[in-house]
Amino acid sequence: MTFFTDMHPKWQVLLKEFESDLVTIENFHTGKEFYPDRTLVMRALFTDPEEVSVVLFGQDPYPNPSHAIGLSFAVPREIRPLPASLRNIYKEMESDLDIDPASHGDLTTWVSQGVCLVNRSLTHLPGTPTNTIWMNFTNEIARILGNLGCVAILWGKEAQSLSEYFPPSSIISSAHPSPLSAYRGFFGSRPFSKANEILLAQNKTPIDWKIK
Repeated sequence: MTFFTDMHPKWQVLLKEFESDLVTIENFHTGKEFYPDRTLVMRALFTDPEEVSVVLFGQDPYPNPSHAIGLSFAVPREIRPLPASLRNIYKEMESDLDIDPASHGDLTTWVSQGVCLVNRSLTHLPGTPTNTIWMNFTNEIARILGNLGCVAILWGKEAQSLSEYFPPSSIISSAHPSPLSAYRGFFGSRPFSKANEILLAQNKTPIDWKIK
């Protein structure tokens, strides 16, 4: 298996022109320590792109190998304590939708409903910046999802750099939920209810944001 073949077959068709680039990226990682595990790097693209209605862009994987699982902001169900950014996401969800914060960080409930949780950079290499390695690839992911009419939730400057690929009416943009920036526009931004309002206006099914 390779990064390319790990993707859903429909993603492979849409991203065929990047097959050789992914080989180069994979070779760059060979012999190096990186997160998440190789088998999880493309996890955000395991889902049929035509079933995605919302894309939530993060920045890069958690730098802790036990936390990074290939889905932006998510961690394995057993991880405690939860990362600070995820705790802030839950706080905003409680404020926005009156949903009690979950005790775990497994966000696959969202994924199963068509939320694509993808990072701007799909890998973290300790001591090595990887955002430029993945930039063209994740730009194309954004372009494809924008063309498919997805709602884009863009938290922080890295994610907001992708706004050009989505119509303004489908973008929900704010500061990143990190403790360093959450009080500068993330808290009070109501991204979850806003996403559902856009979906309903598009005659699409809203997301049940409650974490199961």
